[in-house]
Amino acid sequence: MSERRGRSFEGRLRVLGLAATGPLAIVILLLLARGGWDRWEVVLAVAAVGGAIAGPLWLGARVAYTLRTISNLLGGLREGDYSLRARGLATRGALAGIVREINDLGDVLRHQRLGALEATAQAHRVIDALDAAVFAFDGETRLRLANRAGARLLGEPEAELLGRSGQELGLGDFLEGEPARLAERSFPGRTGRWDVRRSGFRRDGLPLVLVVLSDVSRPLREEERQAWKRLLRVLGHELGNSLAPIRSLAETLGRLFERDPRPADFDDDARRGLALIAERSEALSRFVGAYSRLARLPPPRRGPVDLGTLVRRAAALEQRVPVVVEPGPPLTARVDADQLEQALINLIQNAAEASLAGGGRGVRITWCLPAGGGFELQIEDDGPGLANPDNLFVPFYTTKPQGSGIGLVLAREISEAHGGGLELADRPEGGCRATVRLPGG
Repeated sequence: MSERRGRSFEGRLRVLGLAATGPLAIVILLLLARGGWDRWEVVLAVAAVGGAIAGPLWLGARVAYTLRTISNLLGGLREGDYSLRARGLATRGALAGIVREINDLGDVLRHQRLGALEATAQAHRVIDALDAAVFAFDGETRLRLANRAGARLLGEPEAELLGRSGQELGLGDFLEGEPARLAERSFPGRTGRWDVRRSGFRRDGLPLVLVVLSDVSRPLREEERQAWKRLLRVLGHELGNSLAPIRSLAETLGRLFERDPRPADFDDDARRGLALIAERSEALSRFVGAYSRLARLPPPRRGPVDLGTLVRRAAALEQRVPVVVEPGPPLTARVDADQLEQALINLIQNAAEASLAGGGRGVRITWCLPAGGGFELQIEDDGPGLANPDNLFVPFYTTKPQGSGIGLVLAREISEAHGGGLELADRPEGGCRATVRLPGG
């Protein structure tokens, strides 16, 4: 708001003061003009007239000084100079209260700035100590901050990097697209596989984009090595279980064919041996097919799906035990309907088999909207509970004679591909509860 034109506040105060004392001065001057005053009376009258004129002028000057002092204090606070203090303006009254509040405000702001500076310095020390490369870009994709790891990665001092665009630095594609991803990239300072994370924050009121690059080449190689070892151990175990009896039976049948004359029960032994070979071959075929399905799981193709309809359709496929669907709130979820239905079918089958094994009454399914967002699907059974929780999600591990060992693994893979997760836990009242947590609605 612009200042009013005309006299200042202190000027108007002087005018008002003169207007209040002016009539008295005029009366005294008129009385002096009529005469009849002795010398001392004249001196007192002149002094009264001078006081009537000088008083308002002094008052205006004093008010102007006080206001300028307060203005300087507030200006110092606005400029960030919290060392200024008002002294001697007033010790009592309303003005003294204003001065104290301004001085206290300066102390508070000074302490807050010191705390902010210390926190910022600590944050910079922590960021510089990180092995991950950290970059911050402004709205024009110009680099505004880089830690030591980032400067080493790009092969130049931080001072020479600041102000350059993300495209110039080879980071432009990380400023758009998926905020979290894995990427293989060669930089002047290092080549590897990078875990890229992007987020936003504000500094000095300006929005910035934070990009963090973590080299995951070595951890991923170690994890891949361990995964291959686990997979080869499982494959070797399963193949051995199937091939060893097949080889033994083939050798036994071969010896029977070489005998002359053949035993009287040769035909029965040959049929039993061939049946066992066919059975083990079928088991091995199921195992390989299960592995292929797990390895070929595609990324989810999301679309709007009525959750209640999908749950009821999956529940209707289980006929061995009653499956009760207790409807939750109406919900249209953005998911891959085929994948989520397959995950539910696997979980319902597991729950039904657990219920049958424990002599239970059936399976219960419901869903809810937790406070943290997204939605949860719960599949409960009243079977014997979890026998070996450590091996729940080990691929191809199963305690069932005809099991493939990938049902729970596939359900978890589908849940995690949607950005959620799968959790299994024993129920206090008996049985097990499988909880599928998925984001969005």
